Amino acid sequence: QVQLVESGGGLVQPGGSLRLSCAASGSIFSPNTMGWYRQVPGKQRELVAARHSGGSTNYAGSVTGRFTIFRDNAKNMVYLQMNSLKPEDTAVYYCNLRVFAVDGTFMEYWGRGTQVTVSS
Repeated sequence: QVQLVESGGGLVQPGGSLRLSCAASGSIFSPNTMGWYRQVPGKQRELVAARHSGGSTNYAGSVTGRFTIFRDNAKNMVYLQMNSLKPEDTAVYYCNLRVFAVDGTFMEYWGRGTQVTVSS
């Protein structure tokens, strides 16, 4: 059973920084992507950043240049370094894991989420 546990959320002032961490446990096969999504009430969950086990990354345009995703594959950890935070970054952030099969389909797993609030 795969489990994802996030940590590192909280309250930060505009312009500040936070680092989110996600620990994955269980049997995790490659190839896979680990990433972060976020959601605010009344809106769809949106991709923030994802990193493939092979190294490629994908960022939402709104966070490019401010957020960095990185992984420790040996520890099954993924991190999101968030700098220059803005009030519009306020959301619940979810860790996501997709494990791909040879036919391109995937199994998807989610963490419970961690609240990030950017406010003065």
